[in-house]
Amino acid sequence: MAEQKQQQRISGDKLRAFIAASFEAVAIPRDDAKAIAQLMAQADINGSEGHGIFRLPQYIRRIKGGAVNVKPNIRVEREMAGMALVHGDNGMGHLVMKFATEKAIEKAKTAGVAWVGARWSNHAGPASLYASMPLAHNMIGLYMAVGSANHLPPWGGLDMLLSTNPIAVAVPAGEEPAIILDMATTVAAYGKVKTKAQRGEMMPEGWMMDRQGNPLTDPKRANEGFLLPIGGYKGYGLALVMGLLAGNLNAASMGKDVVDFNNDDTTETNTGHTIVAINVEAFQDLKEFKQGMDTLIRDIRNSQRLPNVDRIRLPGEGTHTARADREKNGVPMPQALLAALDQLAADLKITKLAR
Repeated sequence: MAEQKQQQRISGDKLRAFIAASFEAVAIPRDDAKAIAQLMAQADINGSEGHGIFRLPQYIRRIKGGAVNVKPNIRVEREMAGMALVHGDNGMGHLVMKFATEKAIEKAKTAGVAWVGARWSNHAGPASLYASMPLAHNMIGLYMAVGSANHLPPWGGLDMLLSTNPIAVAVPAGEEPAIILDMATTVAAYGKVKTKAQRGEMMPEGWMMDRQGNPLTDPKRANEGFLLPIGGYKGYGLALVMGLLAGNLNAASMGKDVVDFNNDDTTETNTGHTIVAINVEAFQDLKEFKQGMDTLIRDIRNSQRLPNVDRIRLPGEGTHTARADREKNGVPMPQALLAALDQLAADLKITKLAR
């Protein structure tokens, strides 16, 4: 609680400016730096704190270590009417997935549905960033990825062969906010573990387990255990299948080939992603679809509640609430993160993040 009281609010504009300046300082071209900064700041504004500016020092370390190509030739390798395979040329994942998502949207305008895979990419931030992009075009977005480090063993095992392998789905509505589901296939994403460690907070039971099967609640001991899948063995199966669709299908890293980008600043990751854009008008009248979505959302929200339940929520409500607050009041920044960013500014010889 004391940490929360100390948090300063930083505007999105200031976040974008600092992130862009940081990337320019390590030789990323200005336009690319601005594009990455826009997506990273949006992650923070949306409430995805483990995938926004928190990741900046780590990204810079990997660029300095030679693990990321600062001037990639991102391109389409294979292509059909409703699909494409993008080669990211080891560029920043945000640039690769922006390119891939725009390609999927373009194709879905004529093909109805477009499936675009990407390989030789890197960590790209929260899944919802890319699943939500098709919303502006009255499309449904579906995103899958192979996580950038393995923290999950097969069900009943101990060898780290799977990652959090996230999935996100964004569905447009009419007067109601869009439905946006963004989830790891583990109970908690590893980014949340890292933010807990930075803030000196403990994890709740159920996030992680040690190698003897006991609950692990100290995030600073995370390397002594592993994340737990959602829904037990079903979450393990979901993590595996997401990895097959985003990794194996795209000839990207999966299983033992996944590089732990948290602890390796020099090795290319060949991260795989998949984005699907679904044009609603290929299936039904857009106005009718949105009216139906509004009706369903209201039916769910207004349905009978259990005792002591204040309201029934829908996927994406947290994002919409966070965005409205943070666009107006700025993004809350923990002191530990501000200190890390000040150190980064000193290392890069750029102006500190404006308060």
